[in-house]
Order: sequence, then structure tokens, then C-alpha cells
Amino acid sequence: MAYKKALVLGLLLSSLTAVATIFGTVSGLIHDPQHRPVQGAQVTLRAANSAWTKSITSGDSGEFRFDAVPLGEYSVTLEIQGFAPEEQKLVLSSGRDARLHFSLTVAQAKETVEVTDTSAALNSESSANPTLVSRRQISETPGADQTNSLSMITNYVPGAYMVHDQLHVRGGHQVSWLIDGVPVPNTNIASNVGPQFDPKDIDYLEVQRGGYSAEYGDRTYGVFNVVTRSGFERDRQAELVASYGSFNRTEDQFSFGDHTDRFAYYGSISGNRTDLGLETSSLENLNNQSAGLGGFTSLTFNRTPNNQLRLIASSRDDHYHVPNDPDQQAAGIRDVEDERDDLVNFSWLHTTGTGTVLTVSPFYHFNRAHYTGGYVGQPDPNIIVPDDDRGSNYVGGVVSLAINRGKHMARAGFQVFGARDNQVFGIVTSDGSNPPLTQRETPWGNVEALFLEDQYKLTSWLTLNGGVRLTHFGSTISENAVDPRVGAAIRVPRLHWVVRGFYGRYYQAPPLLTVNGPLLDQAAQQGFGFLPLRGERDEQHEFGLTIPLDGWTFEVSNFRTGAKNFFDHDVLGNSNIFFPLTIARARIRGWEATATSPRIAGRAQFHAAFSHQYAEGAGGVTGGLTDFTPPGEGYFFLDHDQRNTLSTGFNLQLPWRVWTGFNANYGSGFVDGGGPEHLPSHTTFDLSLGKSFGENWGVRLTGLNLSNHRYLLDNSNTFGGTHYVNPREISLQVKYRFRY
Repeated sequence: MAYKKALVLGLLLSSLTAVATIFGTVSGLIHDPQHRPVQGAQVTLRAANSAWTKSITSGDSGEFRFDAVPLGEYSVTLEIQGFAPEEQKLVLSSGRDARLHFSLTVAQAKETVEVTDTSAALNSESSANPTLVSRRQISETPGADQTNSLSMITNYVPGAYMVHDQLHVRGGHQVSWLIDGVPVPNTNIASNVGPQFDPKDIDYLEVQRGGYSAEYGDRTYGVFNVVTRSGFERDRQAELVASYGSFNRTEDQFSFGDHTDRFAYYGSISGNRTDLGLETSSLENLNNQSAGLGGFTSLTFNRTPNNQLRLIASSRDDHYHVPNDPDQQAAGIRDVEDERDDLVNFSWLHTTGTGTVLTVSPFYHFNRAHYTGGYVGQPDPNIIVPDDDRGSNYVGGVVSLAINRGKHMARAGFQVFGARDNQVFGIVTSDGSNPPLTQRETPWGNVEALFLEDQYKLTSWLTLNGGVRLTHFGSTISENAVDPRVGAAIRVPRLHWVVRGFYGRYYQAPPLLTVNGPLLDQAAQQGFGFLPLRGERDEQHEFGLTIPLDGWTFEVSNFRTGAKNFFDHDVLGNSNIFFPLTIARARIRGWEATATSPRIAGRAQFHAAFSHQYAEGAGGVTGGLTDFTPPGEGYFFLDHDQRNTLSTGFNLQLPWRVWTGFNANYGSGFVDGGGPEHLPSHTTFDLSLGKSFGENWGVRLTGLNLSNHRYLLDNSNTFGGTHYVNPREISLQVKYRFRY
């Protein structure tokens, strides 16, 4: 059993070393007015949104360095007798070495110098610039903190949109989630529609959509690195959030947290329900209730200045009624979907000297999706009642070492997990005229990946990035992949513009699904067969330009992804049981642009994200469920192809502790059936208005799709069938914070 040996080996290794990827480095150099190094300056690094802080004294050469700093927004303050205090602000992304320069001035009475360095907020070393979304943005963006919402992504990330109840980024729906830098493995696609956790538990969300380092693998159309709330932002404080709105929607949470200099904890319990759960399959809202319950906890213990222990655990249960159109409702169909997601990860972060960081990160993830057919009324031999129950267990760890020396920032690591699925398929007719078909499969699989990479700062304006990821997948089939990744970032002197370029290959392991026995016979009777699933292999080219200007950041990029064995999904007949499949080839290409402003006058902040892309496939079905129909010539549009998308809005602080957030979303329309025509364009508007009362109370009024524009979103053959956009929703939220 090779996969068991590999799993045991990986777990043993993960008990030795690893590094979590939410961390970066802040370093700098201090000079006096004559450009001489300044020794003995007190340098303090403070988080913008919590009490997290570190202090250090500059060395003989005037240098200072903070290792293992979680990604987010920070200020660096400097104090030394005889010179004016100085402050610089920066935004730190994962794996970045933010390098600051302080040029001191002679002290004047009560003088403080605040330096705004645009390069400090800009990652000028990475081959791609990630999007960072803060807790404040999530709370002020209309609907973004709702449990089942991903507006924190779709409103800020170009080419990101929701269609058939699933998030798509850059033309694909296989995305990777990391919790505090630890991966949450999941080889399944299209079987879950529920959230993994509550957005109100997020401190920062880093979104990468291309130009990945060799550390990232698995599902690669988007990488979402979640920094959870830790308790450093609380001081023995608890918060109660309660809301009520249209369609009897409730979004409630109780959270609490506290910290000392060495220990912090945070916990939450959340619940939600609504009569408008999933995208409707007609203009009527039929059989569409949903409810969920979840819990989350984070524990952080700084055992010594060089050793940190972190534990993250979460659990969610979600229940959905699958929406009906009027014909399905009249026929008595009452399908439901029950989902479960549990995860726990542990990290031991250890620094050994300047620029060297080790971490231990074993993890466990359980994911379940149970689709149950329901039926009321007179028996009908033409109505199929399906039952599809899948539970997936993932156990593994990630091992890596990060060394920052001189011009090099090198990383090496090993990631491994073993997966076991327990899948039960069942089909019966509502009148029992045909014998029931059931099948249970318990496939095993394993993934081992080794990655090596280096970021070499060749000059002050040129950074080279290179690495390789070696992957082995073993299950009913065995596959190996060698994926090189190279890139460069050029910072234009004086202008501080950054030109980026990247080339890389990715491998995405396939689902463990197999179909045999009576279910395969049933598929054959309907003209279908099942081919073994193989992994998707992608090749990506990307280049872009980032322009900082007076605190604004403008970015434009061009990308092209070519895929072999592109993952998609289809249903068996009219059973609503979904099966993954792979298409021979896909090409996804386009242009993206973003614009973000500083907080103007301390009150207003603007954002915009635009995408112009094509998502096309070619060739026949190479794996999964297929009817063996020969493909047509040339390329065809994938079912989620949409030419143009734009999301733009602002957050504004008003007098009397009042604030408002607005967002407009435009889409040119998804492909209509098999294409090439597309559905009409559409625009929706969302608005939030909030007010704080003292330090403890706050209220917020939110309106989604204010114009109540009901349009056909897509008519692809996916979960629940045809989808219409949700109608207007109005909700009122109340927050109460207290000390305990």
C-alpha cells in the first residue's frame, strides 16, 4: 500500500518542519541626515486592526528585521533621542519581504514625521500582485458578511463571479482555500454549494489568481489565503450580531476573544436561515429554504519569542431545499441537499536566527454532500428519486523551510495528504416500478508534492522568481507531474511602476469518483458511459503592470491559460446526481484591470475590478460521464463564459458616526445554451447604511439588487437547472459588543 507509506512518511516529516504561508517579513535600514547608519533606534511594528505588536532595536549597521509577520496592514514607528519620530505604513502579502528605508531628520518641538511610501504598500517582488481584502471592507461591503455570501471576492477580484451557486475565477471553479496558511484539501468539484466558514470570522483575505509560486498546487484557478480572527483584536470582548430581512432571512453570530502578550483566543457560533437559499430556477421562489449552523475557534500561544503555536478548528452543517420551477413543484419533487464541513489544523512556528523560519502544520478535513430526492403526490414511473451521499476524509501535513539571506528568499517544502471517499449512489422511480439501483464505493487516494523556489533580488529594481513543483497522485490511476514556474518583477525607477511577467504549469488531482455495477448499467441504458478521471494539466502565461499614483493603485494584466483534461460536470439523465467530467482541451484568456484608492480625507475609499475574457473548450469528454458523441470542430464556449464583468463601488464615512457602502455589478451575459449567442447584459446595485452608537451598539441597513432586476443568469445543465438572479433583499442588522 504505497499511499499509506507515503502518508505515514509525510506525517512524520510534518512533525519536524514546515512554514505557513500567511507570513512575510518586514525589514529596513535607518540613516541619519548624513546617510550614516543609526544604531539603537526603537522600531515598533503594529497591526492596523488589532493589538498585535513587535519591537526591536536597530543594529550596528542601522538595520532591523521582523520575521514571521502575518499578512495584513501595519505601521512601523521609529524613535531615537535627538531625531523626530517617524512612521511608515505598509500592506504585507504572504511570502513578501517588505523593505523600508528611514532617513531621519533632526527633532523639532513635538514633531512627528509620517512617511507615505507607495512602494511599501506595493509588492514589487512578486510575479503577480494579490488582492487583499480586510475585515473592515468585509463589514462595509453590502451583503459581504452574510454566511452564504462571497461578495468579499466577487466585488474586489476581476473575473470572479457566482453562477449556478458556485464561485468562478478566471473561467474555472477549482479554487484552493488556505486557513492561516494551511491548505484545506478538496479534490471534489461541483458537489458542494455551502460555505466553509462565516466571513465574519475573517481578519484578512488574500486572493491570488495567477502567477503562483511553486508552493501552491491542487486547485489553481484561484487561491484564497484566509487570515482568521485571532483574539488580538479583542480585549475580553464579546459581540452579538443579529439580523432579519426579506424572505425571513436571519444571520446571527455570537463571538468572543481576548489576549495577553503571549496568548490569544477567539471563538464564534453562527446560525442562518432563509426562504431564499439558492439561485431560483424560475422567476418564482419555490422549495428554496436553507439553514446552517457553524462554530469556529482560533488559539495562538507565543511560547517563546521564537516559538508560536496555532490551532484552528471549525465545523459547519448546512441544509438546502433544491429550488423547483413551477412544473417540478406541481409534479411533487422536493429534493434536498445536506452538507457538512469540518477542519482542524495545527501549526508550530519556529524562527531560528535572522531570516530562517520553520513551522509544523498537520491538518484534517472532512467534507460531505448528501443529495436526497424527495417526492409527494401520486406515484409516477417517469419521475426518478435520486440519492447521492459522499463523505471525504483528508489527513496530511505540509512541510517547508523558508530562508531569507541577502538577495535570496528561498523556500523548500513537502506536502502530503491521504484521501478516502465513502460514496453511495441510489436511484429509484417514484412508483417503484423499477428495482432500485444502489452502489457503494470507498476509493482511496493520495497526493505527495515537493516544491522548491527562490526569489532573487538581482538589483534594487529587478527581482527574479523561479521554482518547480513535483506531484504524485495515486488512486485507481497513478500520475506524476513536474511543473516549472518562472517569473520576474521590474520596478521602474522614480515612477515606482512594476512590470510583471510569469510562466507556469499546474497539475490538479482528479476526484476519486468511480462508477461501476448497476449504476453503470443504468447509465449505459441512457447512452452514457464512465471513463476514468485523470488530472487536469494547465499552462499559464501572464504579464501585467502595476501603477501607484498619489496613494491610488492601478493594475492591468493579460493572461492565457491552456488546459488539458479540463474539469467540468454533468448530470445523469434527469436524476440531478452530478458527475465530474474532463474535456480534452480548454483555453481561457483575457485582460483584467483594477483600481483602488487610499482612504481619501479619512472618509472615502473607491474600488473597481474589470475583466474581459473568453472561456472556451475543444475536443470530446476524456474522463467521467460521457455519451461518447464525437465533438464538433474547433472551440466552443464553456457554460460559464461571459465576456465582460465590472464591479465598482465605494465606502464612505459620514458625520455622526454614520457610514455607507455601495457596489454596482455588471455582466455582459453568460453563454446561451450551446452558444455562440450570449444572454443579455445585466446590472445590479447594492447599498449598506450603518451607524454606531457609542462603543457598544451598531446598526446596519442593507439592500441587495435594489432595482429588483430579475434576469436569467444562466441555463446550463448544472445543480438545480436554470438559474435566475435573486430578487431584491432588504435586511437590518444589530451589533452589540460588551466586555466580560
